[in-house]
Amino acid sequence: MPVDDLWYLATRAEQRAERAYHALTDAHDDFLEFNRRRSVSQDRFRTLAERVERTGAPYGAHTVVYRDNGDVVLVRHEDVDLWVLPGGGVDDGETFREAAERELAEEAGVDATYHGLAMMTSVAFESSGYSAWGVLPVFEACADDTTLEVRDPDGEITDAAWFADLPKDTRDRRDLQRWRDRAFS
Repeated sequence: MPVDDLWYLATRAEQRAERAYHALTDAHDDFLEFNRRRSVSQDRFRTLAERVERTGAPYGAHTVVYRDNGDVVLVRHEDVDLWVLPGGGVDDGETFREAAERELAEEAGVDATYHGLAMMTSVAFESSGYSAWGVLPVFEACADDTTLEVRDPDGEITDAAWFADLPKDTRDRRDLQRWRDRAFS
C-alpha cells in the first residue's frame, strides 16, 4: 500500500474504532475512561492502523485481575521493560473479552471471574500528518485462585506477580491507581 493510501487506511481504521467503541460502551456501565495520544513512525502507524481496521484496537484487550485484598496481577513485558496488565492482540473471530481471557491465561495463568469493563482508553496515534485512533478495553476480573504461571507463547512476558503497591515502572500506573482507588474505597 503506497504512502498516499495511508489516509484511506486511517479512515477505515477510525470507522472500525468507532464501531468498537460504541459496542463496548453500550454493553458496559461504570468504567473509567481515558484518552491517550502518541506520535509514531510511519511504519508503526501503518501497523497500528491495520490492527485497528481489523479489530478496532491497536493494542488488543487487557485484564486487571485483583484479589479480595486489592492486590493486582502485573506481568513483566521485556520488550518495553515495564510491568503491564496482562493482555494483547485480538485474533480473528475473537471478542475483546475472549482475547483478554486468552491473554490472561497465557501471560499469568490465573483463573478469574470477569465482572465487566474496568477501563476504556481511546488511543489516538499520528505520523507525518496522518492520524487515527482505536480502543483499548481493560476488563475487570476477580482471581479464583492466586497461583501464577507464565505460559506466553511469544516469549515477551518473563514474570507475573501480585502487587499490593504498584511498581514505579508500571505502564499507565496513574490510570491503574485511579481504578484501584475507586474499586477498593
